[in-house]
Amino acid sequence: MSRFQARAFEQTLTGYRNVTTEALLASIPTHGPPHLYDLVSAYPRRRGKGIRAALCLATCRAFGGTDAQALNSAVAVELFHNGFLIHDDVQDESIARRGGSTLHRKHGPGIAVNVGNATNLLAMRRILENRTIVGLERTAWIVEETERMMRQTLEGQALELAWIHDNVCALEPTDYLRMCLKKTSWYSFIYPMRIGATIAGAAPAAHDFCQFGWYVGAAFQIQDDILNLVGDYARYRKEIRGDLLEGKRTLMLIRLLSACTRAERRDVQRYLGAPRHERTPAEADWLFELMLRYDTIDFARRSARQLAGAALVEALKALRHVPDSPAKQFILDMVMYVVSRDR
Repeated sequence: MSRFQARAFEQTLTGYRNVTTEALLASIPTHGPPHLYDLVSAYPRRRGKGIRAALCLATCRAFGGTDAQALNSAVAVELFHNGFLIHDDVQDESIARRGGSTLHRKHGPGIAVNVGNATNLLAMRRILENRTIVGLERTAWIVEETERMMRQTLEGQALELAWIHDNVCALEPTDYLRMCLKKTSWYSFIYPMRIGATIAGAAPAAHDFCQFGWYVGAAFQIQDDILNLVGDYARYRKEIRGDLLEGKRTLMLIRLLSACTRAERRDVQRYLGAPRHERTPAEADWLFELMLRYDTIDFARRSARQLAGAALVEALKALRHVPDSPAKQFILDMVMYVVSRDR
């Protein structure tokens, strides 16, 4: 993607995000108990990338639908995303999110978990309101698709949490890709595109987005894991090297455990087996230097690019009968964006 194309893509992405965020904030109840609905807007107001809502809107447009038909679902997609982030931050004991303190560090884990639950509840309300927009039949399909997405996401999160809790170190790249499919690809890429296509009346075509969504989602997650190690906080807006302190089994860590010496592997396993509060920044720096020594970041970058190439092939298959349009091009350009982004 050229500099001009990248800039144009981000401008389009920003446009989708702004429309969705405005509708999302307007949908949050203004009255209720303290520390609930007033905090639902905390993460959305910090303005994330808005990729998921954008894909929902763009896919609907590409298949001949309208923003008026898809906006309600795009808002739901973003609400689910923010609800997952709140819970994910609590589970990972994360410090920063989108340039500010995580909700649980600012208000406590009890309030944060409840706000995350409320965010997901509001998302379900938006899904059900599709009855008056796209009819009962399509709404019923969207509800089933939402249940499927929630199950896949929770199973993916369970896999990652179990690896940390049980200090699992005998993992292969295929294990990581399976986790990505469930935790990242399904709700961030497969779900929004399938919803968008269904809203536009192209439900059969929605099935074509699974393979594409898996590959591009895995590439997205690898790039996110890389940025967590070497990104610029001012742009990334999350704790740099937080994944090392959390003991997350990234592709780089899995590669390191298979490439390092036995003695180094024992040291890494010992570090990963300690509770998070006992892991120090100095130890995280040591682990990062070890990753650099064994070229694990370059390995991950190559893997992300390979996945992006496979994703583009699948995207062209999924959209082969769709006429050329800015919305179609946006979906195709998303593949390059996920591996070239720096935030």
